[in-house]
Amino acid sequence: MDYKHAFELVKELEYDKECTVYSEKGIIVFITRPSKLSGKFSDYDSSKNFQIWLQSGSERFRPNHLRILIDVNLRSKSRPDLKEELLKAFDSIYYGEDPLHTLQTLQNETFRFYLNDIMTIGILHQLLLIEQAYAYHGESHFDPPNLFLQGWIREFIDGPKEIDNMCMSVAHGQPPMARYVSLENKKDKKYVNNLSELWYLQ
Repeated sequence: MDYKHAFELVKELEYDKECTVYSEKGIIVFITRPSKLSGKFSDYDSSKNFQIWLQSGSERFRPNHLRILIDVNLRSKSRPDLKEELLKAFDSIYYGEDPLHTLQTLQNETFRFYLNDIMTIGILHQLLLIEQAYAYHGESHFDPPNLFLQGWIREFIDGPKEIDNMCMSVAHGQPPMARYVSLENKKDKKYVNNLSELWYLQ
């Protein structure tokens, strides 16, 4: 589904119910909204809180942003000829397109290294973008807030640094390099409207 419909699905999610977003070949991506939050989130709006889960066989866990970032970096490193196609596809998801549509061509490509199938990664990316846009707690330096994640997606695919250095930066909450976000960030004095495709590579 496209971003708008996925966003509505999240907003209408009932408490303590599981909602499957994607299921294919033993992989299930689903979301939940817990009615009770842990103590450290006592001042958090529970209606905006939702959790993203990934199930593979009998194993269930909550993937985070690093899973997607590492996956796209591995794909870009194994197929540098597809770097721009990867950037375009994940930008399209950011701009609202259905991951299952925008990733169809790349699904048929062979990558030596990756963490999950590319459709699963695309769905997780969409949900994490929604999480930052809808459920981000606090004041963001980015407008829209999920540009923070999208900037890192671009940086991990473009690969100007080694993956361990980039992962360390993300884990410490550092922003992506300005070249990937500044012109698209409405809070940045360099903001420009109506940017061209892959503007950050020019």
